[in-house]
Amino acid sequence: MQPIIRSSQSLGTALRNARLDAGLTQRELGARTNLRQATISSLENGEGGTLETLFAVLTYLKLELQVAERSQSAPALDDIF
Repeated sequence: MQPIIRSSQSLGTALRNARLDAGLTQRELGARTNLRQATISSLENGEGGTLETLFAVLTYLKLELQVAERSQSAPALDDIF
């Protein structure tokens, strides 16, 4: 089952897991995507990055982004605050 990504932190975790599954270090992934190791680290820590950066990493790791309506299993932010 694929993870449901609802935050930058969970996206970072998914990217880290995919990188590790591919047997790559952050430095190796950075070199193959023309990104710095620090940029890969920031993405994996949920600290941001540009969409271009995200898609470069997704493409190299053979991942894709899918947008879907939020399931009812998690409360909406409006219900929390």
